[in-house]
Amino acid sequence: MSQETLSKIDESHINEISSSRNEPDWLKDYRKDSLSIYSTLPIEMSPLYNKYTDAKRLNPEKISIASSTKDTIPDFLQKRLGELENEICIIQIGTNIHKINLPDDLKSQGLVVSSISDAIQNNPELVKKALEASNSNDDKFTALNNAAFNSGVFIHIPKNFILEKPIHFLSCLSDDGLSTISRNVIFADESSKAFIVQELYSPKTETQQAYLELLNTNVAANAELSLTTLQMMDQNSVNFSTRRTDLAQDATVNWYSGLFGSVLSRYKIDYYLNGTGASSNESEVVFGNNDQHFDIQTNMNHQSPATEARVVEKSILKNRSKSLFKGMIRIKENAAKSNSFLSGRSILLDKNAKSDAIPGLEILTNDVKATHSASVAQIDEEQIFYLKSRCLSHEEAERTIVEGFLEPLSRKMSFQVRAWIAYLIESKWENRELTINTDEELAKFVEIEETRYNEDAEIEQHYKYR
Repeated sequence: MSQETLSKIDESHINEISSSRNEPDWLKDYRKDSLSIYSTLPIEMSPLYNKYTDAKRLNPEKISIASSTKDTIPDFLQKRLGELENEICIIQIGTNIHKINLPDDLKSQGLVVSSISDAIQNNPELVKKALEASNSNDDKFTALNNAAFNSGVFIHIPKNFILEKPIHFLSCLSDDGLSTISRNVIFADESSKAFIVQELYSPKTETQQAYLELLNTNVAANAELSLTTLQMMDQNSVNFSTRRTDLAQDATVNWYSGLFGSVLSRYKIDYYLNGTGASSNESEVVFGNNDQHFDIQTNMNHQSPATEARVVEKSILKNRSKSLFKGMIRIKENAAKSNSFLSGRSILLDKNAKSDAIPGLEILTNDVKATHSASVAQIDEEQIFYLKSRCLSHEEAERTIVEGFLEPLSRKMSFQVRAWIAYLIESKWENRELTINTDEELAKFVEIEETRYNEDAEIEQHYKYR
């Protein structure tokens, strides 16, 4: 196993990855073509965004990669893996798939949870479809992942299949300092329904270590897919994620993201609403402290009539942390009667915290609704003063204001997702380790969220007794 830095990646490294996995010729050629594109592209494609991004903090000289890494489980993960023992799950440690837990009765019904290497052998047409959907010319890190992915996960939910329990997809960087380039693919077939929880971790490290992900999600007609991403990596690590989601007619995606870890997080998210009546809902919660930087770009591409998309991003920033929210609503000529909403809002808890927002619109037809907004503000000192006059400490007052800031967003989430995000925010306030182990503290949050009022039920009762 040869080891190389990202700055020196070449065709010999790509050949080593392909040979070690016995990949077909079409994939070898695909990798080589993507590598040639990677070397020509800038880190940020848009001159406008280039002015604001800190993506250059990823140092290619310090990012080490290899065709395989160690598969030792870090101590801090042991408890969480024990909790997932009886759950549907796939565990990725570095480049290795440590464990897949999929009951036989679900296998027999066609549910597939596997490594990307196995999927290339067993489901080549679906993998090829996902790879071809990602154009390496779109982004430097899309090209890098297409060329040099050394791991990955494949999930296929079969037609008419309704899965009641969540699929847990847990990834953790290896403890040998090597980075992971992961190619992840999710297919939800027609009229299927599933819930996927993605957890990202990394061990404490002195060097810069990266989890570089390219995730393709394909949602077929009438399918409904709910996903939650919780990023809890060490603050010496880097997390770059490029996500593309394609939706067919009347397909629905609800995606909730909580970004809490890593020194640099760069998320480039694209929704393609290809079928009439397709709908996407993206909610993003960012909590930064110290010297963290979060670079989030979310684009909604309305390709067909009567499609709906909603993106709401909220950032809480302390110390010297920074966030950059970029977004674009694109409504094509044949996408009349579409409805789109894009919002980025940040609250700054310290004078050295910073946030920028660049939302945009491209409307190429009539008879549509499209709204975008952005706001950045320091915490209101009058609100702090009022709450302190009610016997709260300064920190308690800040927490209360942050809870109110997130409240409208959290109402859209399930009680379990709300509990996880509330627990991770609390953990960051207290400087605790970022995990979602089901301890007594998390149990308290779950109990609170389970019993919170149901806004829709309140409205229904109001009209019932008018």
